[in-house]
Amino acid sequence: MNPKAAELSIRELQIEDLDPLIAYWTQADPVFLTNMGVDLSKMPKESEWRAFLSKQLTQAYNEKESYCLIWLLNSQAVGHSNISKISFGEKAYMHLHLWKPDHRTKGLGIQFVQKCIPVFFKNMELKELYCEPYALNPGPNKLLKKIGFNFVHQYTGIPGWLNFEQEVNLWQLTKENYLNLKENW
Repeated sequence: MNPKAAELSIRELQIEDLDPLIAYWTQADPVFLTNMGVDLSKMPKESEWRAFLSKQLTQAYNEKESYCLIWLLNSQAVGHSNISKISFGEKAYMHLHLWKPDHRTKGLGIQFVQKCIPVFFKNMELKELYCEPYALNPGPNKLLKKIGFNFVHQYTGIPGWLNFEQEVNLWQLTKENYLNLKENW
């Protein structure tokens, strides 16, 4: 697949996205999830995922605990980016996921994230966007550097509610840096 010839778009999470998004988490290879930093003992049941994601569909931006954008490749949902730990009007923490292995390492993630970042900054009125990937997961770390996030530091901790304690790379993109970078995307 040539990512440059593909039609890439994004949209806010919709009810029809719940099943594939939940399947990504509940049916993924445990080795893949662990390599991403997920503590399998913390994995919610399908019904818990559905309740958490459904709540997002009805909340105003300033009420959201999580805000999810679905990635579409030729009109088919293939992944998502969401933000959590949202301080509306201030900062949030971004996550990025291509659901199927055959879509990874083809440059799609960069293009999708570049489409999501403006939406996150605008709709959540952010001043700063952070990302905290597992230090041993090379994909997101390379992507963040290429896009223009600034590496802040590495620390040992639990970056999200689904994670185990791990080495974490903290990356930051300020609104000012984003506005300067977006012209080159």
